[in-house]
Amino acid sequence: MKHQKSLNKQRWRRTNRVRKNIRGTADRPRLSVHRTNKHIYCQLIDDELGKTLCSASTRDTELAAKIANGGNCEAAKVIGEALAAKAVAAGVKQAKFDRGRFKFHGRVAELAKAVREGGVEL
Repeated sequence: MKHQKSLNKQRWRRTNRVRKNIRGTADRPRLSVHRTNKHIYCQLIDDELGKTLCSASTRDTELAAKIANGGNCEAAKVIGEALAAKAVAAGVKQAKFDRGRFKFHGRVAELAKAVREGGVEL
């Protein structure tokens, strides 16, 4: 139990260290990414209003049909493309990338690359 508490404390420290300088606005929202072993989630957040503008994940029913396994780079690429399409439809052209406690490689990097290719500047 004590070991788990220290791990959670380290995770919160990493999250806060990354997130303390990133605040989303209406014209440049924050692109927050969360990943688990099986799924990946992302959303555009306006921190001034406290609202989520759009989101995408491997658990969405229409996207889950395209994805065989939600825990790989191909799935992250599909999710990034879907989020970019939703963001462009909502009028978002720029966003601030919030990787949270996750390193910028693998699935997180593939998602960011797909969002950039979809027309959103990070």
